[in-house]
Amino acid sequence: MSGRDLFCQPRRIGRGATLTLVFASVLVAGAATGSLPGTDRRTTADAVRTAAAPGGRHEAVARAAAEAMADGKSPTEAAERAVSRSGDRWGAVYSQGEYEEFQDALDGRYTGVGLWARRERGGRIEVTKVSAGSPAAEAGIRAGDRLRSIDGHAVDGRPVTDVVALLRGDATDAGAGTAVRLGLERGTRAWTLTLRRARLSTNSVTVHTLPGGITVIRIASFTKGVGDKVRAAVGRAPAGAGIVLDLRGNSGGLVTEAVDTASVFLDGGLVATYDVEGAQRVLRAAPGGDTARPLVTVVDGGTMSAAELLTGALKDRGRAVVVGSRTFGKGSVQMPSRLPDGSVAELTVGHYRTPSGRGVDGAGITPDLEADGEALKRAQTVLGGLGDTT
Repeated sequence: MSGRDLFCQPRRIGRGATLTLVFASVLVAGAATGSLPGTDRRTTADAVRTAAAPGGRHEAVARAAAEAMADGKSPTEAAERAVSRSGDRWGAVYSQGEYEEFQDALDGRYTGVGLWARRERGGRIEVTKVSAGSPAAEAGIRAGDRLRSIDGHAVDGRPVTDVVALLRGDATDAGAGTAVRLGLERGTRAWTLTLRRARLSTNSVTVHTLPGGITVIRIASFTKGVGDKVRAAVGRAPAGAGIVLDLRGNSGGLVTEAVDTASVFLDGGLVATYDVEGAQRVLRAAPGGDTARPLVTVVDGGTMSAAELLTGALKDRGRAVVVGSRTFGKGSVQMPSRLPDGSVAELTVGHYRTPSGRGVDGAGITPDLEADGEALKRAQTVLGGLGDTT
């Protein structure tokens, strides 16, 4: 699996425990979230944002939190226990500070040191990227360095989500300016250094051109403004040249931005359907997209949530050939509700389906053409067959 971007806020059930994500890459972690049209764009989770969320599970969690507060106990901890007992795989409880941080991340801002990392075979954690101008970059950390410990905690064998939580200081609600001590290794050299966390910004869309004029647009996550950036990139691409939309490792984000990105390539029509407590809703693309330019979408097991929604729309509508490996399979809808102490509980209320009516949750999306390490090269070959004239 591709390296998970360490700026994401993992979903958590308990203080120190994490679910397979969120923004990962949130995740970093395992199931990124986003907001749907008609809701607050600064909220999380392939989710519908309302002031008060209906439903039995939400009521049970809210009741547990209220009873705990009345007894002088922690409402957040009581809510976490209630969510855990509910069996909701994607259910999560955020402190008020965590929720605000996650909202900021969806707007392209986060608190951290600027590291991306992945777990290698044997459980070692390797730095895969260092953000320019970040505390990590200024300290001389480089891609390929091994991360051995964080504040004295060994990280070998830990899930990347746990590593992210330690880097961000989730357990202590650490903010910008707080210190984090890292143990690192490069070849035979081992050293320890202390960094100060900082407020950083993300670049969720990167663009480069391959020989022959093919434009590769990589979307790391669906933060605010991604749809506009993709539209601008397509507008700058050479006339008639093919596009590769690289969604590998994209754990999701704002559903509104995924729909806006679909609108770049579709001339209106259905993007997905979803249900909330049994009520059916529809997501549609705006008219006027570029429907003629050859398009290939590249995915992998780290392609999740809103990224799967976009992939399913382009595949089912016959707009793109999908290359890579099966996607993660996170197609559920979460709804948040505010608890008495200001924390937020998110519980699953429904699922979305692709235009052909296929469910994604637990199944993922199977690509048209299987490819692993050579996925980008395979995409180039496919574009040639689609009539790329460059």
